[in-house]
Amino acid sequence: MLRTGLTGGIGAGKSTVAQRLVERGAVLVDSDRIAREVVEPGGEGLAAIVEAFGRDVLGPDGRLDRPALASVVFGDAAARRTLDGIVHPLVRARSDELVAAAPADAIVVQDVPLLVEGGMAPAFPLVVVVGLDAEERVRRLVSARGMTEQDARARIAAQAGDAERRAAADVWLDNSGTPEDTRRRVDALWDGRLTGFEENLRLGTPVPDGPPRLVEHDPGWDAQGRRLAARVAAAAGRLGRGVEHVGSTAVPGLPARDVLDLQLAVESHADADALAGALAAAGLPADPAGPGAGTLGVHRSADPGRAAVVVVRLHGSPAWQHALGLRERLRADDGARAGYAERKRAAAALYAEDPDARRYRAHTAAWRSDPDG
Repeated sequence: MLRTGLTGGIGAGKSTVAQRLVERGAVLVDSDRIAREVVEPGGEGLAAIVEAFGRDVLGPDGRLDRPALASVVFGDAAARRTLDGIVHPLVRARSDELVAAAPADAIVVQDVPLLVEGGMAPAFPLVVVVGLDAEERVRRLVSARGMTEQDARARIAAQAGDAERRAAADVWLDNSGTPEDTRRRVDALWDGRLTGFEENLRLGTPVPDGPPRLVEHDPGWDAQGRRLAARVAAAAGRLGRGVEHVGSTAVPGLPARDVLDLQLAVESHADADALAGALAAAGLPADPAGPGAGTLGVHRSADPGRAAVVVVRLHGSPAWQHALGLRERLRADDGARAGYAERKRAAAALYAEDPDARRYRAHTAAWRSDPDG
């Protein structure tokens, strides 16, 4: 099963994207719909809201009067926290039930409007953000939903901005253009990434390493590394002792394979073993080749759209210290960086047609272990 977080600002067209994903076969878990369900009459959600805010938030039919409740919590941070404390746990519990009931081979899309604002992105192996220019969102909200321009702009301003959403997005799905344009983009995502990711996760199969293809440093690697590090940290929970983006993609100016290298620190072999399932569920199954020297485990991405390796090491061990020290030296020392780049290019040329990158890595490992030798 692949759990995918779907979000986007008000008016961006998230529902249109969700509908197309369902048409392609996704199981949709809609947080907005669930939020309405958990405050239906007779449920504990509505009873708790009435207890907290009084019966004035009920309509004549005994149902929740949403405008009345909004007038109470709007602009009152404490009241909003109280409301969120009632509704959010109920939504999470019901969402978990629906996810658990999905087939083992499902692509589950969890539509969460405030996914970014709630800091929930690391909980998903993949996050899709529907993006649309703010002015176009205002136009659509006014024309399609009948909002005033002032109300539309206020709603947009109250949510996360595009910079925050882009930082959380593994996929930024542009919803400008025609509905047919959007359908094509969704279909490309489904066929080119989601189905392969789900199959790899279900089978516990990482994406193949492939021949070593060096590219120039991508400034986007830093943000991608931070996003993946947050996901690994969330999966590791209390057993993790820190996650670091290491390796060539963590060094500005250094050519690299487009593969993110991360290091997860733990306190013991037992902790590394205990985390294997959680890392696999986060999109990082164990490497069938197993750990190498100085490592307790190696996990590789199952996502066809983002190659990555997470090496698990003992916190404070020589291997853990060496990875961090080498990264800092390469960042600071122009000569060392140039020497390593030369070694990498020679190795990439030597093994250009080798489908197994382990020989390329072994060729560069001698430099990494003794860069002054």
